Amino acid sequence: MKRYSITLLLVGSIVFAIGGFVGFIILFIPDFNMYWLILSPIILAFYEAPAVLLYRLYKKHKKKNN
Repeated sequence: MKRYSITLLLVGSIVFAIGGFVGFIILFIPDFNMYWLILSPIILAFYEAPAVLLYRLYKKHKKKNN
């Protein structure tokens, strides 16, 4: 059972990373200008934060089980 939760954390982090990137593209690319160019790294970091959290939990549980 623990192995499934570790795998789900990894898969979830990948899905959230792709989802955050796609969401960023859908929302900001059609109306892209210099203002969005300057703020895009910060906005992208907010969209990728859930993926980073899940990956961090994955590494923590993987280290604990080894």
